[in-house]
Amino acid sequence: MDWLLIIIVLIIIIVLVLIVKYYNGLVNGRNRVKNAWSQIDVQLQRRNDLIPNIVETVKGYASHEKETFTQITQARANMANATSVKEVAEADDMLTGALKSLFAVAEAYPELKANTNFLELQEELSDTEDKISYARQFYNDTVLKYNNMCEQFPSNIIANIFNFEESEFFEAKESTKAVPKIEF
Repeated sequence: MDWLLIIIVLIIIIVLVLIVKYYNGLVNGRNRVKNAWSQIDVQLQRRNDLIPNIVETVKGYASHEKETFTQITQARANMANATSVKEVAEADDMLTGALKSLFAVAEAYPELKANTNFLELQEELSDTEDKISYARQFYNDTVLKYNNMCEQFPSNIIANIFNFEESEFFEAKESTKAVPKIEF
């Protein structure tokens, strides 16, 4: 009789330890996803802070390119108003396209391309784009690990009991996945 009671108590303790282990793992994963998202947010804000400086520099040389400047302004506003991962991804794609247009305009002005201020801003923006790319990759890797915990047995049981929800991946739009056409 004593052995049976000891076995039951041990089983209960093992189950409780596993519940705590998987619960803490899910909390850890969810917090890592939030942290990874905040890293993307920091880099996107850094880029948004650089853009007005670049636009003002280009405006000095190409003030008649109002459509490009309007696109950038609209894209920055969309980025500021985006709340979900999907909205941020869409706004980011729009802003990336607008920046490509801005740099295409800049290519037409040799004196602008030689402007030290513009070159420094362009380099800083390029560095920021690299950091955004890395932060997106890290975020998606973190989301993958967390989502796997939410779906795989036995942690999925704990995830369902405590209402852990899967996170969204940061996905590029189909238009940004296309291979650019290069002509010489």
